[in-house]
Amino acid sequence: MKWSDFAQWGRKVADWAQDYHLTLRDRPVRAPLTPGATLAALPESPPDAPETMDAIMADLDRIVMPGITHWQHPRFFAYFPANAAPASVLAEYITATIAPQCMLWQTSPSATEMETRVLDWLRQGLGLAPGFHGVIQDSASSATLAAVLTMRERALEWAGNTKGLAGQPRLRIYASSEVHSSIDRAIWVAGIGDENLVRVPTQGPLRAMDPQALQQAIERDLANGHRPAGVIACTGGTGTGASDDIASVCAVAHAHDLYVHVDAAWAGAAMLVPEYRSLWAGIDTADSLVLNPHKWLGAQFDCSAHFVKRPEDLTRTLAIQPEYLKTHGADGIINYSEWSVPLGRRFRALKLWFLIRAYGLDGLRTMLRNHVDWSQALCERLRAAPGFEIVTEPVLSLFTFRYAPEGADANAVTQELLTRINDDGRIYLTQTKVDGTYVIRFQAGQFDCTEDDVMMAHDVITEIAATL
Repeated sequence: MKWSDFAQWGRKVADWAQDYHLTLRDRPVRAPLTPGATLAALPESPPDAPETMDAIMADLDRIVMPGITHWQHPRFFAYFPANAAPASVLAEYITATIAPQCMLWQTSPSATEMETRVLDWLRQGLGLAPGFHGVIQDSASSATLAAVLTMRERALEWAGNTKGLAGQPRLRIYASSEVHSSIDRAIWVAGIGDENLVRVPTQGPLRAMDPQALQQAIERDLANGHRPAGVIACTGGTGTGASDDIASVCAVAHAHDLYVHVDAAWAGAAMLVPEYRSLWAGIDTADSLVLNPHKWLGAQFDCSAHFVKRPEDLTRTLAIQPEYLKTHGADGIINYSEWSVPLGRRFRALKLWFLIRAYGLDGLRTMLRNHVDWSQALCERLRAAPGFEIVTEPVLSLFTFRYAPEGADANAVTQELLTRINDDGRIYLTQTKVDGTYVIRFQAGQFDCTEDDVMMAHDVITEIAATL
C-alpha cells in the first residue's frame, strides 16, 4: 500500500468505523467464540507476496470481528469502561499519522507543552490545588509503580537506585485489601516484596482503610526495626468502589513522613462533578494521585493522568540524562520521559485536547451525572425484585448484587445467573467476592449508553433469573 492509496482507504475505514459504532446495539457484547477459534482461522505461515487491502478488510470482518468483545457497546457494564469517544478517535488517527516520538521537549515541543497545559486544564476541572503537576502515563499501573519507586527512594535516602536493595532496611508499604492488584505488581517490580505490603483492615460502608489500624501497623513495624515507606489509598476500588478517608490516612502517614499515593483510576474522573468530591475529601493533602481518562471520560486507552506535588522527587527517582538525551540551549524545559518509567512516549495529550474541547467540561459532567443517576435507579429496581439482594450500595455508578431466592445456594445460583446473562449477549457483567460472598458487579460508564440501555439490564437480569 502506498500513500497515494491512503485517502481512498482512509475514507473506507472511516465509513467502517462509523457503521461499527452505529450498529453496536445489534451485536452481542461479549465475543461468543470458543478458545482457539480465531487462531485456527489464521494461516500458520505469513504471506510472501503482498495482499490487497480488499482481502485484508474482508478478513477483518470474517476472522477478527467475531472474536472481539465490544468494549464500546452501550450495554457493556463489566469491569470498568474503556471508552473511545469520536473526537478522541480522530485525535488518535492524527497521532498515528504523524507518529511523533515525544520523549523529550526537543523531539516534539508541541506535544510536551500541550501535555503541560491539558493536564492543568484537567487539574482545574477536578478542583485540585494548584500545587499539583500532571504527566500522562500509559496506565494507572505505571503511575502506581512510579509512586512506589519514589516511596522506596525517599525511604532509602535516594540510595536504592545506586546501591541496590541488598543490605538495606526492610521497607514497608501500607494499603487495604480493596486496592487493585496493580499495587501488588508494583511492589514486586520495585523489589520491595509482597510480604512487605501490609494489608490494613477496613471499616464502614465504603470499606475504607482504618486510620487507627494504619497507625498501629506503622508503630509495630518501627518497633520491629522495619522502615515504613509509604501508603497507597484508593478512591473507587475495582471490586466494590471502596474509598478511603484520604484526609485521615494522610494525617497518619505524614506524621511519620510517609508518602501517600491515591489510586482513583476509575472514580477520579467523576471528581469533575463538584457534588461527588466528598468521596475523596482531603485529596489535596496527598502526595500523588492517578486517574484514567481512558476509563470514564472518553479518551481511549492509553491515557492515565498522574498528578504529583513534588515533580523533583519523581524525576530524582526516574530521570537518566546521557549526553544523547540532553537538550542544549534551552532552559526551564520539561522532558516528560524523566517523569515515567518508559523512555518512549506517544502524543497522548492530543486526544485529551480534542476531547475537552469537543465536549466541554459541562458535557462530560452531564454524562457522568447521567451514568450515576441511571445506575442508582437500576439498583433500586433490583432491590425491589423478588430474590435479589444488594450486597454493596452504589458508589457513583458501581454496585454489587446477588440472586438469593429462598432455599437456594446463593453463591452457586448467582454464578449461574452471571454465566447465563453473559452467554445471552445482550449485556455484559462481571463478578467479585465480598467477604467470601460471590456477587455480580454492575457499573454504567460507556460513553454512548442511554437510560434505556441501563434499564434494559433490569429486564435481562430478572428475565434470566426467572428461568433458574
